[in-house]
Amino acid sequence: MELEYDPRYPSVDDLRQRARRRIPRFAFEYLDGGCNEDVNLHRNTAEIRDVELIPQYLSEHIKSDMRTELFGHTYDAPFGISPIGLQGLMWPKTPEILAKAALKHNIPFCLSTVSTSSIETIAEISEGQAWFQLYHPTEDSVRDDIINRCKAAELPVLVILADVPTFGYRPRDIRNGLAMPPSMSLRNILQILCRPVWAASTLLDGQPEFETLKPYMPKGLNLKQLGLFMDKTFSGRLNEEKIKPIRDMWPGKLVVKGIACEADAERCLRLGVDGLWVSNHGGRQLDAGQSAIKALRPIAERFGEQVTIMMDSGIRGGPDIARTMAIGADFAMLGRTFMYGTAALGSRGGDHTIAILKRQLQQVMEQLCCQRTRDFPNHLSK
Repeated sequence: MELEYDPRYPSVDDLRQRARRRIPRFAFEYLDGGCNEDVNLHRNTAEIRDVELIPQYLSEHIKSDMRTELFGHTYDAPFGISPIGLQGLMWPKTPEILAKAALKHNIPFCLSTVSTSSIETIAEISEGQAWFQLYHPTEDSVRDDIINRCKAAELPVLVILADVPTFGYRPRDIRNGLAMPPSMSLRNILQILCRPVWAASTLLDGQPEFETLKPYMPKGLNLKQLGLFMDKTFSGRLNEEKIKPIRDMWPGKLVVKGIACEADAERCLRLGVDGLWVSNHGGRQLDAGQSAIKALRPIAERFGEQVTIMMDSGIRGGPDIARTMAIGADFAMLGRTFMYGTAALGSRGGDHTIAILKRQLQQVMEQLCCQRTRDFPNHLSK
């Protein structure tokens, strides 16, 4: 496939800066921020870039191949699109845009429970290739209904979220009165008026809603009511007793997302999960926590031969994907990067972002003389 992208925005930072100029401040701050003082957010990106790779220029090398097998499917690249909540708030129809681009480029797209498109819509767009991330419901009936919807849609991978036992303390979102729809304070109204293209697109496509959750939630919740609903409906604190019945119910691949220590990884393996997803929720939950790349190393060293390991949090571009796989991940997942793309370029954002990531990663592989993605650890500077 010819990798075409807009040469005006050849880097992820270019997309980030354009996104900042295109969407209201409250939406950009939700996307771009972490929790508390953003310490873990910055630690993620800083420490992944401490990883150094060594080229082997005189080794025999014909061509680098990005294709990577994951859960029985061969993807065209070793990265995918992480689940993100409130996607339609940043740009209308973002889940649909990204699911369509993921199918076209043969990479995985994972839909969040609290995103703005439904399981059924994304399953149709992705031709049944999308994954689904489950916030664990308090009531078994809601859990079972959501899982049965994923079964009916024949989705191949179910991801259970582990790293949100409580909602992160995010000062920007509190200050902005963030909800669905956002609070119409004078400040927020002025921000919307300053972003006419976003406002017109949102008006045209309709107010974003939690489409997957609509069967279970009252209409028109403000921020306080939304928080009460989420607290009542979802039990973020995952444990082995909650995972067991899901493993029994789910016929496809099961992944636990938010693994940050060896003890939790070992518990997951005892339960027969198919994948561990190392993550700290993009630095949005625990400001005092480790970076994702630091947590990845001991988990990959101990369990890498036993189970599929993925990572997100702090990965922004092609070199970061290479660094992640060199440390021991089988696959990398990116969230903010793709959201910057759609916020910056709308319907073109998914294709553009995938294209620049593929091109960046291909260049890194050729420069290292790395033939296959599983060979990245051979280039790690110890």
